[in-house]
Amino acid sequence: MPSPLDILVTGGTGYIGRNLIPSLLARGHRVRVLAREESVKHVPAGATAMIGDALNDDSVAAALRSGDTLIHLVGTPHPTPSKADQFEKVDLLSIRASVRAARRVKLAHLVYVSVAQPAPIMQAYLWVRALGESMIREAELTATIVRPWYVLGPGRRWPKMILPLYKLAEAFPAMRPTAERLGLVTIEQFVKAMVGAAENPPASGRQRIVDVPAIKSAHL
Repeated sequence: MPSPLDILVTGGTGYIGRNLIPSLLARGHRVRVLAREESVKHVPAGATAMIGDALNDDSVAAALRSGDTLIHLVGTPHPTPSKADQFEKVDLLSIRASVRAARRVKLAHLVYVSVAQPAPIMQAYLWVRALGESMIREAELTATIVRPWYVLGPGRRWPKMILPLYKLAEAFPAMRPTAERLGLVTIEQFVKAMVGAAENPPASGRQRIVDVPAIKSAHL
């Protein structure tokens, strides 16, 4: 087992957090979750709730400690093109707050959930996530940027109906890179990739990308 990490999770009461945090705890990591007061009841058992606002850099900085790993999961649930304003008000403001807070505290490692790119749809969402990645690079943070396209799980399995289209696209060399980049991953694969990313940071001040093929092949 790896050496225990001190981990702060923002957005930890959502779909990804509810699946990821128990795995982090099971591997011996000490996990704190930054959440609004009304969401504390949704913090997974075993994690320590920290009341605060993930959209405010002072609040994030107050919850961080020197040497922490910060896992940033904040995002608009079920993103669609009609939610462009929420992408800017929630997704963009939250990663900006995390980056600013990380620069004030001697953060060991930031793990940021972005999105597979380039892609032919969801341009507002892609733009916000790409901007978040740019903020991380400009701040020269030690960071892992994880780029899923769609994470399958309970209640999120309708994309399985288009799996035959993925198989067809992968059969054509010209379409294969796009099909692989925008592939579907299971929640189990994603959690494994996230845990592996947290436990194995890149060199200090460097950033790395974990794309869909890397998510699918992740192991602990």
